[in-house]
Amino acid sequence: MRAPLRHAMLGVFAAAMLTALAGGAFLLHAPASPEAAEAAPPPAGPAATEEALPLPPEPPRLADGPDYEACLAQLRQDPEGAAQRAMQWEERGGGDGARHCLALALLALGEPDRAAGRLERLAAGASGSNAARASIYAQASQAWMMAGDPGHAYGAATLALTLMPDDPALLVDRALAAGAQGRYAEALEDLNRAVSLDRGRAEAWVFRAAALRHLDRTDAAMQDIETALRLVPQNPEALLERGILRQLKGDAAGARGDWQRAIALAPDSAAADLARQNLALNEAGPRRR
Repeated sequence: MRAPLRHAMLGVFAAAMLTALAGGAFLLHAPASPEAAEAAPPPAGPAATEEALPLPPEPPRLADGPDYEACLAQLRQDPEGAAQRAMQWEERGGGDGARHCLALALLALGEPDRAAGRLERLAAGASGSNAARASIYAQASQAWMMAGDPGHAYGAATLALTLMPDDPALLVDRALAAGAQGRYAEALEDLNRAVSLDRGRAEAWVFRAAALRHLDRTDAAMQDIETALRLVPQNPEALLERGILRQLKGDAAGARGDWQRAIALAPDSAAADLARQNLALNEAGPRRR
């Protein structure tokens, strides 16, 4: 017996998991304290975003001083060198700053499971502000997603939310981890809270639509997707999800158009990959019947 179409079609929870596994979790959203946002250097340009390693664009600052700044600056261009620098610095008593830089270097070197554990331990014992510690837990959550472990990711996001319960980005992070485990009702609770806190956050509307779809509430899901597309009309993830909803409502032409548009907008993204798979599934469907 074939799975229901709503489960066969691949949507944004799958896209988020694929993005994480490919090393792009931190490019989705990385909550950071206001101090971190002010201290972080701006990106060099569009190419810098496209070629960035899987590191948070605005690392929360757990320390001050030239050693910490130099280690963070080295991460993107030379993560192996940054790891060596951090280990040597830690031996000299570098403390939280050295441990943070080392964890991020391990992440950039493709060891997200080791990085995630270090980040969790660092967040638990750090002496920084609640906002900084929550951001480290958020990094741990995203690292666990990159390691393919949404269960641990959910736990780390929950710890972050105990420190910053009204952070919508953290709520979205935990919802993604819940959705990746098929826990859509729990994801919906967090996404309801996220959109109530920040109604301009398009990604929260997109993921809430996906959760609603999985809970068979397709009319409400379509309303959320239209809200997301009003906020960001060229949102590939929203188009991916709207295509699924249109397919479920029998609008095959509309679904095809949305998926083709998602591919055209971001051809190398996980959303585009899943749109291609949905197009292939859509084409194969009539032949199966």
